Amino acid sequence: MSPGRPPLSLSWLGHATVVLDFDGVRLLTDPLLRPNVGLLRRVGPLPDPDLWRDPDAVLISHLHHDHAEVASLRQVGGVPVLTGPANAAWVRRRLDADCPHLGEDWYDVGHGVRVRLVRADHTARPMPHRPNDAHGHLVRDGSTVVWFAGDTSLYPEMAGLPDLAGGRVDVALVPIGGWGPKLSPGHMGPVEAAEACAMVRPAAVLPIHHGTLHPPRMGGPWIHRALEEFREVLPQRCPDTTLLEVPPGGTTTWPAP
Repeated sequence: MSPGRPPLSLSWLGHATVVLDFDGVRLLTDPLLRPNVGLLRRVGPLPDPDLWRDPDAVLISHLHHDHAEVASLRQVGGVPVLTGPANAAWVRRRLDADCPHLGEDWYDVGHGVRVRLVRADHTARPMPHRPNDAHGHLVRDGSTVVWFAGDTSLYPEMAGLPDLAGGRVDVALVPIGGWGPKLSPGHMGPVEAAEACAMVRPAAVLPIHHGTLHPPRMGGPWIHRALEEFREVLPQRCPDTTLLEVPPGGTTTWPAP
């Protein structure tokens, strides 16, 4: 964090949806803003529109319906959508959105905030009707670095993300669960998420992709289990990483005041 700059504001809106506010430049990840995705139901109230409206760009990790929900994307509308090249053509067709080319180069969102794609391993459950590109994102604002992991399993090159970012990762947005009692391949549970933190060594981690969605008649204590386990295992695997724990709809800052 550059001296004299306001702290980074992070609002977790549930599942993989986070608002990153870099001193007025707002990025929205994998927007899910409605009460359901197909059969899946949201736990708790809808996100406050004041938290997510008018972002400067939207980051989409992949096109599974719980990450690229068309009605939610249309609610945001009119801003650049930053996603993988194969996904971008689909987004342009379905949403008539501006999808700048992303790859190994940094894209300038404005006011010094830049974004680039990074690897994510998420090939399970391929969709026949949408492209199946999957990526994470690195976001950099001066000396502040955020890693949005997207849905991914562990891979050895995670340890090199700080080098790609040009400095230590300040905050990692890391998935720790799913929308059912069991995880399918291509996801990280609490233990794998803690191991990812041990590889990347971020200053802080905001756990995402948990405690938000459930199939009909399948709610229950399992919804909270991922966070409980992550809270226990993170200090064992990565004691130098601070846990940023907020409820859905909650906001925190880094560095903490």
